[in-house]
Amino acid sequence: MTAGPLLAAVEAGGTKFLCALVRDTVTIARMRIVTADPDATFAAVAAFFADRLGPIAAAGVASFGPIDLDPASPGYGRLTTTPKPGWSGVDLLGRVRAIVGAPVAVDTDVNAAAVAEARAGGIDGRLAYVTVGTGIGVGVAERGRPLPGAHAEGGHIRVPRAPDDAFAGTCPWHGDCLEGLAAGPALAMRWGVPAEALAADHPAWAVEAHYLAALCLSLTYLIRPERIVLGGGVAAMPGLHDRVRARFAALAAGYALDRHSARPAAYIVPPRLADAGLHGALLLAEALADPPSPAPPPC
Repeated sequence: MTAGPLLAAVEAGGTKFLCALVRDTVTIARMRIVTADPDATFAAVAAFFADRLGPIAAAGVASFGPIDLDPASPGYGRLTTTPKPGWSGVDLLGRVRAIVGAPVAVDTDVNAAAVAEARAGGIDGRLAYVTVGTGIGVGVAERGRPLPGAHAEGGHIRVPRAPDDAFAGTCPWHGDCLEGLAAGPALAMRWGVPAEALAADHPAWAVEAHYLAALCLSLTYLIRPERIVLGGGVAAMPGLHDRVRARFAALAAGYALDRHSARPAAYIVPPRLADAGLHGALLLAEALADPPSPAPPPC
């Protein structure tokens, strides 16, 4: 039996890069790289892929953003006004393509994760994927595919303040947008310790649940997903999903909920996949290596 194509997957995050080589659904090699400055980070990525076993057929990149996703744009595949110091304007697509020597498909990490979670969960309609970590991102999959060109900036919407919350926020552009109030750096600045150091019964989590529930309610009323997957390092805190569901129900007050959102326990859920973004990057590579056949011409 002929072996399938060798595929490369990269999840490019503000905290870490995950790289993998996969053939026939088997992960041959995998590596975690701490995100440093662009030159140091891509040197480590290049060193990983230098040990590949044969030519790479295609690569998929699931990246933090903002990133230019318009194939007709001269800046296609470049990061834009990212808050990650030193990374604005970096040609992510070009750098990865030079390393792997193969065609590269790129999308946001959350769009890629949304597609991977939709396929893993058998969601044939619309799924929203939310990651809460260094930043807050929102991706959307429709029928198991990313929405073409969609680049939501859900972390920068305005949400109603939690009761008695006077925290100024940490976003360098908006101050107290959702990301400025509820991402990992905001938690650390607000409470004086990293999010992972906060006990499960700390008051921080009631405040956090309010903001994430407000985001989930906005997504519910705007795009009507069948499911909202709430992932990322901050969202992994034990008990946080239950708090978010309870606060979601309170904020919704029973108004205009459908058969999905009226059951928060099955509607706002943790990820099925440990590294949904990396899985999504692999799906991008698979689609590039084996594109769908064109539709036959009309008779």
